[in-house]
Amino acid sequence: MSSLNDLFEKNRAWSAQRKTVDPDFFAKLAAQQTPEYLWIGCSDSRVPANEIVGLQPGEVFVHRNVANIVVHTDLNCLTVLQYAVEVLEVKHVIVVGHHGCGGIRAAYEDADHGLADNWLRNIKDVLHQHQTELETIDDEETRLNLLCELNVRTQVAHVCQTTIVQRAWARGQQLSVHGWIYSLKDGLLQDLGCGVDDPDDVASAYRVSS
Repeated sequence: MSSLNDLFEKNRAWSAQRKTVDPDFFAKLAAQQTPEYLWIGCSDSRVPANEIVGLQPGEVFVHRNVANIVVHTDLNCLTVLQYAVEVLEVKHVIVVGHHGCGGIRAAYEDADHGLADNWLRNIKDVLHQHQTELETIDDEETRLNLLCELNVRTQVAHVCQTTIVQRAWARGQQLSVHGWIYSLKDGLLQDLGCGVDDPDDVASAYRVSS
């Protein structure tokens, strides 16, 4: 078996650096986590949640999967969402996609990707719904970037449609859901302006009676 000693060395260096800056850092971190944010992002290694928003460990709760998808049959994602909302009482759920997403491109392509195609089908639904709009764009990169953004908007709606979020609103909990896009080219985030903090903004077919 190959050794990963270099990672352990980097870990020790990181730990030492943290304790140099703040000797009580790990003691405080072990005592509790009180993040205000749940980040639902892509698994892409180029989009590290904490780093790109300048937050420290313990300040953001994170769930990641291929293409930042939220579907109501994904118990992993729903469990994270429930824990974040009901136990940690986060104030913001942020769905973050990124331009140049490999999952988005794979869903866009007419190709066989094996098992992954079952997951990417969720993006194909977004592609089908917005196909007319997307076909008006000649440049493929621009078209794919728009599909990334449309996917974020769709997943924001899915978050809001969950019983978890709607029950939080029903009991008066302060909770907002946001949709952002990240650019790999310049490292900047953009708010897509699809935020929701009121159950009245959820389509009536998906509302849960309080």
